[in-house]
Amino acid sequence: MKILVAGAGGFIGHHLVKRLKADGNWVCGVDLKLPEFEDSSADQFIIGDLRDPRVCSQAVVPELDEVYQLAADMGGAGYVFTGCHDAAIMHNSALINLNMAEACRLNGVPRIFYSSSACIYPQYNQMDPDNPVCSEDSAYPAQPDSEYGWEKLFSERLYLAYHRNWGLEVRIARLHNIFGPLGTWQGGREKAPAALCRKAAQACDGGTIEIWGDGMQTRTFLYIDECVEGILRLMRSDFSGPVNIGSSEMVSIKQLAEMVIEISGKKLSLKFVPGPQGVRGRCSDNRLIKARLGWASSQSLAQGLALTYLWIQQQVVESMGADLGAAKANPGL
Repeated sequence: MKILVAGAGGFIGHHLVKRLKADGNWVCGVDLKLPEFEDSSADQFIIGDLRDPRVCSQAVVPELDEVYQLAADMGGAGYVFTGCHDAAIMHNSALINLNMAEACRLNGVPRIFYSSSACIYPQYNQMDPDNPVCSEDSAYPAQPDSEYGWEKLFSERLYLAYHRNWGLEVRIARLHNIFGPLGTWQGGREKAPAALCRKAAQACDGGTIEIWGDGMQTRTFLYIDECVEGILRLMRSDFSGPVNIGSSEMVSIKQLAEMVIEISGKKLSLKFVPGPQGVRGRCSDNRLIKARLGWASSQSLAQGLALTYLWIQQQVVESMGADLGAAKANPGL
């Protein structure tokens, strides 16, 4: 098949391109940037801003069999929940989805996947860290915990409206905390698993790592390979969704940090500090995807964290080596 992946320079998009190519497809990627940590496997890569409808027209062509729309203005808690980026998040992502939906309609694209988020779920159902409610039918009455979640919910409705009014075949997944190697691990946009792996890798034995909040907030985390598998199964099914794609292994952020510390082999203590946290509890309810697609995640969180920590540890070592080399080359700085 001929496939377009929008957001192919990002974490999930890059892994999705690799899988689609391994399955024998011709793949075009489009994004503002190339993947950061390794070359893209795409047959063609368009560097362009999907907020511009002309770029969408260049990327979305009638010959395509499938489009995967993962492009968005996003990041971890340090980016999404501070409130400092709300206008940019809503403006940029909404423009991308408005342009992509229309380009797919005009060019008769047979099917499009839209990457939504668990952030669409109501804040009032996620106050109890031990008993969050995140079933697909609980999305309304709507009260997402962030503008990021509101935009995702708007765009779900956008694609479903295009399906009803124009016959555009859509598949919508609500992704729950996807992690793994080749993802952002520093700079403020990284997610909790990457941030904790980085902190542990950078810490000296006997040191301390910081956690935002009291550590009792709960989440589920899904390894990237399983996320891609779930996306492909949904895309090739007759089910439009929205449907959760996530793990059912719920842990507190404190437990997550303790798992990372154990993997690191270091003796580290935790320090709880003020910081953006999001909702108190969130767990992927996977009953619908199991019933409709017969699929559930199988890899344990510990297995995925071990692979992620090894990769981030390598990035930290290489970064420290580069900094040391720069210091030697410029001793006066």
